[in-house]
Amino acid sequence: MKALVYNGPHDVAVADVADARIEQPNDVLVKVTATNICGSDLHMYEGRTDFEEGRVLGHENVGEVIEVGAGIDKVAVGDMVSVPFNVSCGHCRNCEHGLTSYCLAANVEGMAGGAYGFADMGGWIGGQAEYLRVPWGDFQCLRLPEDAREKQNDYVMLSDIFPTGWHAVEMSGLKAGESIVIYGAGPVGLMAALSASVKGALKVMVVDRHPDRLRLAEQIGAIAIDDSKGDPVEQVMEHTKGVGADRGAECVGYQAHDPQGNEDNAATLNKLVSSVRFTGGIGTVGVFIPEDPGAPDELAQQGKARFDFGNFWFKGQQMGNGQAPVKRYNRHLRDLIAAEKVTPSWIVSHNLPLAEAPKAYEHFDAREDGWTKVVLNPA
Repeated sequence: MKALVYNGPHDVAVADVADARIEQPNDVLVKVTATNICGSDLHMYEGRTDFEEGRVLGHENVGEVIEVGAGIDKVAVGDMVSVPFNVSCGHCRNCEHGLTSYCLAANVEGMAGGAYGFADMGGWIGGQAEYLRVPWGDFQCLRLPEDAREKQNDYVMLSDIFPTGWHAVEMSGLKAGESIVIYGAGPVGLMAALSASVKGALKVMVVDRHPDRLRLAEQIGAIAIDDSKGDPVEQVMEHTKGVGADRGAECVGYQAHDPQGNEDNAATLNKLVSSVRFTGGIGTVGVFIPEDPGAPDELAQQGKARFDFGNFWFKGQQMGNGQAPVKRYNRHLRDLIAAEKVTPSWIVSHNLPLAEAPKAYEHFDAREDGWTKVVLNPA
């Protein structure tokens, strides 16, 4: 089958690889019809992880079931399904508690959590390919309504970024009528802004510096804050009468940098602590990793950050963090899409065939204007 293969930093190519196939009775084989390029794919693309050369990328996947294992009871050939980026078994201790992002059966011993086409997440083959093997298929596959092909650009967001944005807002503790500031207007930050709006936020502020992303935030009623035109903390204070936002969401991660390009993995965390009011809450879904050999300083290379814990403690704030357990939210979010209550595809800038994926990675990684979200269509 054709698949997008990682050959080294800034080098991906479409190549022939071994066909995905049924290997266990509880497997489902999916013909991938849509798969996104995710901002977290760029960590690997840029060589900032230990992602192995020759591996297939891609963890935001939708497709048609074309074969099922002998142990599959619920999912049937012909179903259109969303596949969570979390590979999860459904019956380990963590999965039984809804913590499917930390499945104890999907990774090597001593490591919790699996994901398709991702570094240190169990070695699962990614979905930027013609076909994808889905283990524990009855548990993992979310069946989609009859309009799945028509609304494919919406439903493909269910595999990762929509639930991840929702998770950030959930962890922040947002209540209807409260304000929230979101750092990062990439796809996840925009989904957090959408989620906050759906949840009844009184005021949604989104901090970034890319005009195309900020325009998308404004399209759903968020206040765009350009941190290249002034201190974002001061701008948040101006919009909150000097009190700070009730809640905050970190949607950037460990490669955060200032408008001048200086990297600081604690930058957005510290700005959030300063931007959120006393006793407010913060949800952190931007990727942070235990080791980062490509970081600009020794502390960050060890996965550590200069976090302003004193200010965080003094303000009595709370913070939730970690990967989103997609299955906790995806059925609910699917139904919102089906009922036309939300249209997450508003961020999609490009639908491209798999053959154009290498160039798409270049454009998306360069943050070129107008490249806000790329959906690949292998089928």
